[in-house]
Amino acid sequence: MKILITGGAGFIGSAVIRHIIHNTEDAVVNVDKLTYAGNLENLTGVRNSERYAFEKVDICERDALKRVFTEHQPDAVMHLAAESHVDRSIDGPAAFIETNIVGTYTLLEIARQYWQRQDEARKRTFRFHHISTDEVYGDLPHPSDVVGGKLREESQNSDSQYIPASRHNHAILPLFTEETPYMPSSPYSASKASSDHLVRAWHKTYRFPILVTNCSNNYGPYHFPEKLIPLVTLNALEGKPLPIYGKGDQIRDWLYVEDHARALYKVITEGKIGETYNIGGHNEKHNIEVVKTICAILNELAPANKNAVIQKSALHIQHYESLMTFVQDRPGHDRRYAIDASKIQRELGWEPLETFESGMRKTVLWYLDNPRWYQSVKDGSYQRNRLGVLE
Repeated sequence: MKILITGGAGFIGSAVIRHIIHNTEDAVVNVDKLTYAGNLENLTGVRNSERYAFEKVDICERDALKRVFTEHQPDAVMHLAAESHVDRSIDGPAAFIETNIVGTYTLLEIARQYWQRQDEARKRTFRFHHISTDEVYGDLPHPSDVVGGKLREESQNSDSQYIPASRHNHAILPLFTEETPYMPSSPYSASKASSDHLVRAWHKTYRFPILVTNCSNNYGPYHFPEKLIPLVTLNALEGKPLPIYGKGDQIRDWLYVEDHARALYKVITEGKIGETYNIGGHNEKHNIEVVKTICAILNELAPANKNAVIQKSALHIQHYESLMTFVQDRPGHDRRYAIDASKIQRELGWEPLETFESGMRKTVLWYLDNPRWYQSVKDGSYQRNRLGVLE
């Protein structure tokens, strides 16, 4: 099979390509605009493969996309290209509307016209897999909303009680399922919700063969350092503040990116046309728990009191947790996400291989072993400055 992957130079897209080239006989066509978060260094281990091709193309460019489909004749599409950072969407929503909505529409139309030109045999096997996020669902009740074994009437309680995520009672605190109504909270999640609706409408109206997946927060190697885990890791190593939004009690379900790549390949090859599959890591953690976990791993592998960068500064800290700094919360910050991934486990036999602890250790080790990669990112336009703060 030849799979056209949009956004293949990004964090998740590159993990999918590495998985396909290393573990299957399939070929890949990587279509990427190479924005600030797209990096071909993410693909150094596969770019010389005869089964890999790269096209620098914006998914909003109709003629360029048409050429790519005509020249490469893909058997399937995996659509990952998207603007994806919530804070950036608050500062500049226009790019999210353009890429995530207009870009998805353009790709859908080019792919649909290509599909309609195929013979019946190729039509039956063609797939368009749209990769989305759990953020389209909005947020879920938080442990602080539970009183006397029941959910309180009003959520969004500002005086939240810290309850370790591992002790959540899912009989009381619900999870996102494939039937959860959409209630996006940010320009980013609203744009992704819009693209999900477009994809499903193309299936309903044109019988276009689509699949949709909604995933929880990814982490792992090659993660662009505007996101929580790489940002905290790199700031800690440089003795910089570790920003924690609000009280750090927001809860996310963390999914190791290579587990996600395996799940996405399962869906494109074995999923049922027209279906949605939620993909999660079964790892609900408060943001402050995530930060403390990173600090503990770093203090074991690269102790703060032996960190040359820190010792040359005026800090002379003994433990990385000393750098934790509470900052103004993000506007409209969702308090809890959590995925019910039982459908993909039951129907396709997928489940995550990494625990939060094993995946986090692999991630931190990767950043310690790959300073050249993150230095090249830092030397570009991104300086790990705070975004998404309203005046």
